[in-house]
Amino acid sequence: MELIRVENLYKIYGKGENCVKALDNVSFTVNKGEFIAIIGPSGSGKSTLLHILGGVDRPTSGKVFVDGVDVYASGEDRLAVFRRRQVGLIYQFYNLIPVLTVTENITLPVLMDGQKVNNERLNELITLLGLTGRENHLPNQLSGGQQQRVSIGRALMNAPAVVLADEPTGNLDSKNSREIVELLKYSNKKYNQTLIIITHDENVALQADRIIAIEDGKITRDEVRNQ
Repeated sequence: MELIRVENLYKIYGKGENCVKALDNVSFTVNKGEFIAIIGPSGSGKSTLLHILGGVDRPTSGKVFVDGVDVYASGEDRLAVFRRRQVGLIYQFYNLIPVLTVTENITLPVLMDGQKVNNERLNELITLLGLTGRENHLPNQLSGGQQQRVSIGRALMNAPAVVLADEPTGNLDSKNSREIVELLKYSNKKYNQTLIIITHDENVALQADRIIAIEDGKITRDEVRNQ
C-alpha cells in the first residue's frame, strides 16, 4: 500500500549564476512498511530530500503526499502537527536536550503535542532500547550509542507512520552501528513503520528492501533488493 508519493520535487537555492539545484525533478513512491536506504555522495541532495519528506524544509516546487494528504498544501500549524504526529526524525548528532533526562527527552514530542504520555509504550521502548536503569540520566552521562538510542526512542514515541534517519550510525563505532541498525529494522518490522535511512555505510544500505541513489539532485538508481 502506497504511503508516500513524491512528484516532480525541486529545491533550488540562490538565483542566477549562483543557482544550485539541490533536488532536480525527483519523483518516487514508498509503500507502507518499506525500508529504504538513500545513498549518494556528499552534496548530492540526500539530506535535503529527507528534510522535505519530514516537513522540515519546504520544496521550491513539486508535491509530497503522505497517506494521500498533500503535506505542503496547508499552513505552518498543520505542518507542525504533521511533523509531531506522523514523522520521527533521527539525526547523526542525536540533538538531545542536555538538561532533560532520558525519559524527558523521549517523551518531549508527546508533551509538545499536548498529549498524555502512554507509559506502556514508554516502558516498552525503554526496554527495547536497552535503557533500563538509565531513565533519569542526562545525555552527558550516556555513551554515544546510548544517546542515539534515546534519539530513536524520541522518534518512535509518537508511533509515527514514517521514521527518517539521517546518517544514524555516522557518529558511532562498528558495534554500536550494528546495534542501532538492528533496532531500527526491528521497529520497522514490529510496528510496520516505513523506514528511510540516509547512509554512507554500504553494510547498512545492503540491509534495506530498496536502495535509492541520488547524484546532483537526481535519482540515478532505484533498486528493489531480494530479501
